[in-house]
Amino acid sequence: MEDVLCDFCAAAWTPERAMVEGHRGSCICHACLAVAYAELSPQPARQPIGQGPCTMCLEDRGEPHWQSPARDAARICRRCARMAAVVLERDPDAGWSRPQA
Repeated sequence: MEDVLCDFCAAAWTPERAMVEGHRGSCICHACLAVAYAELSPQPARQPIGQGPCTMCLEDRGEPHWQSPARDAARICRRCARMAAVVLERDPDAGWSRPQA
């Protein structure tokens, strides 16, 4: 379990730190996802329009993204944040729910 790290904060996966996996093994933990989701949910989003590929889907979609303050190269697009939120909410072991924007 210690080998799986969040690409956005570098924290290791534990039973208490639920994660969602993207393409090629990229991961975002529940804590980073909560921040990203809250920042990207409002219309218009408070985050800048894409500047490089999303760490989770590897696409540069030209849409708002959240960039990790801890790891400059890590960013998640709005689409991936929404999809990851659905995945994490459906996991009964995660006990995670979307933050209010």
